[in-house]
Amino acid sequence: MDGSKSKSEVARIKRQIELEYEAAQRLMYGFAAGAGKHEFITARMENMGRCHEQLVTLVGEQEATKAFAQALEQAGNEPTPIEKEAAQ
Repeated sequence: MDGSKSKSEVARIKRQIELEYEAAQRLMYGFAAGAGKHEFITARMENMGRCHEQLVTLVGEQEATKAFAQALEQAGNEPTPIEKEAAQ
């Protein structure tokens, strides 16, 4: 894979990690309860693990771990569509 495609794919995977993490966080700290909640959070964490594996394939273990950490730091820092609309 050439450099620009690799960077684009890394960015896509990092965004997916952010979305998975945010979804798990919303449910964990939201009002939902029950076994479905646990299964949903587990699925999000498993998806994040697969994303990390994809990053390792693209950029190696060290860079993948760095990109993963960056994605987790970024998660939740971007305004939601509702927040964006309210700001206008």
